[in-house]
Amino acid sequence: MLLSVAAFAEDSIAVKLPKKQIYYGTMVKFDILSPVLICGLNNWQMQHYEVAVNVRLAKRWYPTLELGYTGGKTHNDTVSYKGQGGFFRVGCDVNPLKKRPDSPHALLLGLRIGTAMQQFDQDCEKKVASTLATDQPYINNYVGARADCWGEIVAGCQVEIAKVNNTAFYMGWMGRFKFLFTRTEAEKAPIYIPGYGSRDNTAWGANYYLGWKF
Repeated sequence: MLLSVAAFAEDSIAVKLPKKQIYYGTMVKFDILSPVLICGLNNWQMQHYEVAVNVRLAKRWYPTLELGYTGGKTHNDTVSYKGQGGFFRVGCDVNPLKKRPDSPHALLLGLRIGTAMQQFDQDCEKKVASTLATDQPYINNYVGARADCWGEIVAGCQVEIAKVNNTAFYMGWMGRFKFLFTRTEAEKAPIYIPGYGSRDNTAWGANYYLGWKF
Protein backbone atom coordinates (compact mmCIF):
# COMPACT_ATOMS: atom_id res chain seq x y z
CA MET A 1 0.00 0.00 0.00
CA LEU A 2 2.78 2.42 0.96
CA LEU A 3 4.67 1.57 -2.23
CA SER A 4 1.57 2.37 -4.33
CA VAL A 5 1.11 5.76 -2.65
CA ALA A 6 4.79 6.61 -3.15
CA ALA A 7 4.63 5.65 -6.82
CA PHE A 8 1.50 7.79 -7.34
CA ALA A 9 3.15 10.79 -5.65
CA GLU A 10 6.27 10.39 -7.80
CA ASP A 11 4.17 10.29 -10.99
CA SER A 12 2.25 13.42 -9.93
CA ILE A 13 5.48 15.36 -9.38
CA ALA A 14 6.82 14.26 -12.77
CA VAL A 15 3.68 15.46 -14.53
CA LYS A 16 3.87 18.90 -12.92
CA LEU A 17 7.45 19.58 -14.01
CA PRO A 18 7.48 22.30 -16.69
CA LYS A 19 8.68 21.28 -20.13
CA LYS A 20 11.66 23.09 -21.58
CA GLN A 21 10.57 25.25 -24.53
CA ILE A 22 12.59 24.80 -27.73
CA TYR A 23 10.65 26.61 -30.48
CA TYR A 24 10.12 30.39 -30.21
CA GLY A 25 8.66 31.26 -33.60
CA THR A 26 9.48 31.75 -37.29
CA MET A 27 10.37 35.03 -38.96
CA VAL A 28 10.15 36.06 -42.63
CA LYS A 29 12.38 39.03 -43.54
CA PHE A 30 12.42 41.11 -46.74
CA ASP A 31 15.60 42.94 -47.75
CA ILE A 32 15.01 46.53 -48.87
CA LEU A 33 18.63 47.78 -48.99
CA SER A 34 20.56 45.53 -51.39
CA PRO A 35 18.10 45.93 -54.32
CA VAL A 36 18.79 49.69 -54.29
CA LEU A 37 22.50 49.33 -53.51
CA ILE A 38 23.21 46.76 -56.24
CA CYS A 39 21.16 48.59 -58.85
CA GLY A 40 22.86 51.89 -58.03
CA LEU A 41 26.36 50.41 -58.24
CA ASN A 42 25.56 48.95 -61.67
CA ASN A 43 24.02 52.04 -63.30
CA TRP A 44 20.49 50.82 -62.52
CA GLN A 45 20.80 47.91 -64.96
CA MET A 46 20.67 45.12 -62.35
CA GLN A 47 17.70 43.68 -60.49
CA HIS A 48 18.11 42.03 -57.10
CA TYR A 49 15.49 40.56 -54.75
CA GLU A 50 16.10 38.71 -51.51
CA VAL A 51 14.09 37.14 -48.67
CA ALA A 52 15.24 35.37 -45.50
CA VAL A 53 13.52 32.93 -43.13
CA ASN A 54 14.84 32.09 -39.69
CA VAL A 55 13.58 29.99 -36.80
CA ARG A 56 14.34 30.83 -33.19
CA LEU A 57 15.34 27.75 -31.18
CA ALA A 58 16.27 27.49 -27.49
CA LYS A 59 16.19 31.32 -27.17
CA ARG A 60 19.66 31.91 -28.67
CA TRP A 61 19.89 29.98 -31.97
CA TYR A 62 18.54 31.09 -35.36
CA PRO A 63 18.88 28.55 -38.22
CA THR A 64 18.46 30.60 -41.41
CA LEU A 65 17.60 30.13 -45.08
CA GLU A 66 18.03 33.02 -47.55
CA LEU A 67 16.74 32.98 -51.14
CA GLY A 68 17.11 35.48 -53.96
CA TYR A 69 17.31 36.39 -57.64
CA THR A 70 19.69 38.68 -59.53
CA GLY A 71 19.66 39.59 -63.21
CA GLY A 72 20.75 42.31 -65.61
CA LYS A 73 23.86 43.89 -67.11
CA THR A 74 27.21 45.07 -65.78
CA HIS A 75 30.75 45.57 -67.06
CA ASN A 76 34.34 46.37 -66.23
CA ASP A 77 37.15 47.77 -68.38
CA THR A 78 37.28 44.81 -70.78
CA VAL A 79 34.24 42.61 -70.14
CA SER A 80 30.52 43.14 -70.73
CA TYR A 81 28.23 40.78 -68.79
CA LYS A 82 24.54 39.98 -69.13
CA GLY A 83 22.99 37.24 -67.03
CA GLN A 84 20.42 36.08 -64.53
CA GLY A 85 20.19 33.45 -61.86
CA GLY A 86 19.00 32.41 -58.43
CA PHE A 87 20.90 31.85 -55.22
CA PHE A 88 20.42 30.55 -51.71
CA ARG A 89 22.35 30.66 -48.47
CA VAL A 90 21.98 28.40 -45.44
CA GLY A 91 23.50 28.83 -42.02
CA CYS A 92 22.87 29.67 -38.40
CA ASP A 93 23.11 32.75 -36.18
CA VAL A 94 23.57 32.93 -32.43
CA ASN A 95 22.61 35.70 -30.00
CA PRO A 96 25.68 36.16 -27.73
CA LEU A 97 23.87 38.43 -25.23
CA LYS A 98 23.47 36.40 -22.03
CA LYS A 99 21.89 38.89 -19.61
CA ARG A 100 18.48 38.97 -21.34
CA PRO A 101 17.99 35.78 -23.37
CA ASP A 102 14.19 36.19 -23.24
CA SER A 103 14.26 39.59 -24.96
CA PRO A 104 12.63 39.77 -28.42
CA HIS A 105 15.61 41.84 -29.60
CA ALA A 106 18.77 40.07 -30.68
CA LEU A 107 22.36 40.67 -31.65
CA LEU A 108 23.25 38.11 -34.33
CA LEU A 109 26.58 36.51 -35.25
CA GLY A 110 26.72 33.65 -37.72
CA LEU A 111 28.00 31.73 -40.73
CA ARG A 112 26.56 31.03 -44.18
CA ILE A 113 27.23 28.77 -47.14
CA GLY A 114 25.95 30.25 -50.43
CA THR A 115 25.34 28.74 -53.86
CA ALA A 116 24.30 30.42 -57.12
CA MET A 117 23.22 29.05 -60.52
CA GLN A 118 23.08 31.37 -63.50
CA GLN A 119 22.79 31.69 -67.27
CA PHE A 120 25.07 34.34 -68.77
CA ASP A 121 26.26 35.95 -72.00
CA GLN A 122 29.64 37.64 -71.75
CA ASP A 123 31.81 39.58 -74.21
CA CYS A 124 35.53 39.82 -73.50
CA GLU A 125 37.58 42.39 -75.37
CA LYS A 126 41.18 41.42 -76.20
CA LYS A 127 43.99 42.84 -78.27
CA VAL A 128 46.27 41.07 -80.72
CA ALA A 129 49.58 42.22 -82.13
CA SER A 130 49.36 44.05 -85.41
CA THR A 131 51.69 45.57 -87.96
CA LEU A 132 49.92 48.87 -87.35
CA ALA A 133 50.99 51.35 -84.72
CA THR A 134 48.45 50.01 -82.21
CA ASP A 135 47.18 46.55 -81.37
CA GLN A 136 43.87 45.53 -82.87
CA PRO A 137 41.00 44.63 -80.48
CA TYR A 138 38.70 41.67 -81.00
CA ILE A 139 35.78 40.26 -79.01
CA ASN A 140 35.41 36.77 -77.54
CA ASN A 141 31.83 35.84 -76.69
CA TYR A 142 30.97 33.22 -74.04
CA VAL A 143 27.45 31.93 -73.44
CA GLY A 144 26.64 29.27 -70.89
CA ALA A 145 25.60 28.24 -67.39
CA ARG A 146 27.66 28.25 -64.22
CA ALA A 147 27.41 27.31 -60.55
CA ASP A 148 29.44 29.02 -57.83
CA CYS A 149 29.84 28.53 -54.08
CA TRP A 150 31.07 30.76 -51.27
CA GLY A 151 31.12 31.22 -47.50
CA GLU A 152 30.14 34.19 -45.34
CA ILE A 153 30.73 35.55 -41.86
CA VAL A 154 27.74 37.69 -40.86
CA ALA A 155 26.90 40.09 -38.03
CA GLY A 156 23.82 42.20 -37.36
CA CYS A 157 20.74 42.66 -35.22
CA GLN A 158 16.96 42.46 -35.25
CA VAL A 159 14.65 44.63 -33.15
CA GLU A 160 10.93 44.23 -32.43
CA ILE A 161 9.12 47.46 -33.40
CA ALA A 162 5.47 46.44 -32.92
CA LYS A 163 3.38 43.51 -31.69
CA VAL A 164 -0.25 42.60 -32.32
CA ASN A 165 -1.48 39.52 -30.46
CA ASN A 166 0.95 36.72 -31.37
CA THR A 167 2.36 38.52 -34.41
CA ALA A 168 5.41 40.78 -34.16
CA PHE A 169 7.05 43.12 -36.66
CA TYR A 170 10.80 43.57 -36.81
CA MET A 171 13.50 45.62 -38.45
CA GLY A 172 17.23 44.99 -38.55
CA TRP A 173 20.43 44.90 -40.55
CA MET A 174 23.10 42.38 -41.51
CA GLY A 175 26.69 42.94 -42.61
CA ARG A 176 28.50 40.24 -44.61
CA PHE A 177 32.12 39.32 -45.31
CA LYS A 178 32.19 36.87 -48.23
CA PHE A 179 34.96 34.56 -49.46
CA LEU A 180 34.66 32.69 -52.75
CA PHE A 181 35.29 28.92 -52.88
CA THR A 182 35.03 28.49 -56.68
CA ARG A 183 38.01 30.67 -57.51
CA THR A 184 39.17 30.67 -61.12
CA GLU A 185 41.10 32.84 -63.53
CA ALA A 186 39.40 31.34 -66.59
CA GLU A 187 38.10 34.09 -68.89
CA LYS A 188 35.00 32.01 -69.61
CA ALA A 189 33.81 32.46 -66.00
CA PRO A 190 31.19 35.21 -65.49
CA ILE A 191 32.46 38.37 -63.82
CA TYR A 192 29.30 38.62 -61.67
CA ILE A 193 27.77 36.03 -59.29
CA PRO A 194 24.14 36.35 -58.10
CA GLY A 195 24.04 36.74 -54.34
CA TYR A 196 27.80 37.30 -54.14
CA GLY A 197 28.65 40.20 -56.45
CA SER A 198 31.71 40.83 -58.61
CA ARG A 199 33.99 37.81 -58.98
CA ASP A 200 36.69 38.67 -56.44
CA ASN A 201 38.26 36.36 -53.88
CA THR A 202 36.56 38.34 -51.10
CA ALA A 203 33.62 40.74 -51.03
CA TRP A 204 31.42 42.74 -48.66
CA GLY A 205 27.65 43.02 -48.50
CA ALA A 206 24.85 44.49 -46.41
CA ASN A 207 21.11 44.02 -45.92
CA TYR A 208 18.41 46.03 -44.20
CA TYR A 209 15.39 43.92 -43.33
CA LEU A 210 11.73 44.40 -42.50
CA GLY A 211 10.36 41.22 -40.90
CA TRP A 212 7.23 39.50 -39.69
CA LYS A 213 7.36 36.93 -36.88
CA PHE A 214 4.56 34.45 -36.29
